[in-house]
Amino acid sequence: MGRRAEEYDYLFKVVLIGDSRVGKSNLLSRFTRNEFCLESKSTIGVEFATRTLQIEGKTVKAQIWDTAGKERYRAITSAYYRAALGALLVYDVTKPTTFENVKRWLKELRDHADSNIVIMLIGNKTDLKHLRSVGPEQAQTFAETEGLSFIETSALEGVNVEKAFQTILGEIYKIVSKNMLAAVNSAASIKQGETLVVGAQDGNTKNNCCFSF
Repeated sequence: MGRRAEEYDYLFKVVLIGDSRVGKSNLLSRFTRNEFCLESKSTIGVEFATRTLQIEGKTVKAQIWDTAGKERYRAITSAYYRAALGALLVYDVTKPTTFENVKRWLKELRDHADSNIVIMLIGNKTDLKHLRSVGPEQAQTFAETEGLSFIETSALEGVNVEKAFQTILGEIYKIVSKNMLAAVNSAASIKQGETLVVGAQDGNTKNNCCFSF
């Protein structure tokens, strides 16, 4: 008898975007495998990893996509934004250019993603204190202006990585739950004799739902 597939209540897709070498791959590996690789190579195209966690008693499978930051891969990665429920926009606190380019990445994201996508700005590599050139106040001001949440992380030391992913997944969950509640409430207005079906039904397993706003 075959092994049963992993069960989960929700599947949330989140993309990591930003310039090359800002630490996106190590943020991904730190969150999904609790690993850090000093010799990590630049991502080619798109890679992804998953982690299952509990949010308010529900099993959520987070599917995190790591997109390449180099220009020659931009056409490949832009298509992946459309199905994402959340995005982590990453820059390197030691490289001002990567912070300046956040505006360009944000525009590209908003051009291709759903208007309700949850976006978090992340300043990575805070362990390199002696090389810092982008202060948290500057980034916080930008984030507030653009309506983004903001946090600084160190993938090397594992500082705030868990918090960043938990926060954005929690925000996505709140939106999805609100949308589901609205759908259930709308069922009350359906005239007697009609049926409202939300998701596929299977008597043997939980509903495995992938949501899009």
